[in-house]
Amino acid sequence: MSLAETKAAPSKETRKRPLVVMQSVSKVFSSGTIALSGMSLTVESGEFISLLGPSGCGKSTALRIIAGLGDISAGKIDWPSSRINSKGLPEGDIGFVFQEPTLMPWKTVFGNVYLPLKLRGVSKADARERIMEVLATVGLEDFADAFPRELSGGMKMRVSIARALVTKPKLLLMDEPFAALDEITRQKLNDDVLRLWKATGITVIFVTHSVFESAYLSNRIVVMKARPGRVHADFPLTTSLERDSHYRTSEEYRQACETASRSLIEAMGGAEDH
Repeated sequence: MSLAETKAAPSKETRKRPLVVMQSVSKVFSSGTIALSGMSLTVESGEFISLLGPSGCGKSTALRIIAGLGDISAGKIDWPSSRINSKGLPEGDIGFVFQEPTLMPWKTVFGNVYLPLKLRGVSKADARERIMEVLATVGLEDFADAFPRELSGGMKMRVSIARALVTKPKLLLMDEPFAALDEITRQKLNDDVLRLWKATGITVIFVTHSVFESAYLSNRIVVMKARPGRVHADFPLTTSLERDSHYRTSEEYRQACETASRSLIEAMGGAEDH
């Protein structure tokens, strides 16, 4: 049974409600640095959103706040369609892929992917089928017994993605996961992520500073101004074409890149006035 088949279809009521809403969120670090200022963002279920902006604009800070990995200084975060735990976070609804794979070198691929389920008290025997399923989804079913040192950079990132997906989250947060990879590997993983998004119906928020990556992956781009971070532009990307190697050379893709690039330049120009 595939991940798509095992994912329960949301009710009509759930589909009408956003997955997560940031309302005028600000973040000030103890050093006094203002990372975010009045950032508002509504994320609908099933979207693929790219947070696009220059380095230091607060993209990763916003992502970590959504994940519950940092406190906010002002504002509010709501989860309208999720059950909330005592920490104010949705119950098991978030998967996170960091900039680095962050794999445990002494554990096999299977062991690394098993970790989130182990922390939930799921036995290895009960988890085996789900782990092998998600490894097959990322093309690593034949590498379950391999160690991280035996894998390429792209394969390590696939393990990280599998680990984030194994709990079947509603929301997948990805923090510039492919930035350190070569262009060929990066394009291949972009295709893999799109395939997973379409197959599972998961919601994705993808942090990047690449105009080309955001225009290829997203059905919505949110452009952020430089520090203090906040939304400069928010626009949908629709296409009649399949997003594949042919799309990369299409006029639609060129126009999407131009729109995103123009908006990013405006955002950076506006930041220079501060």
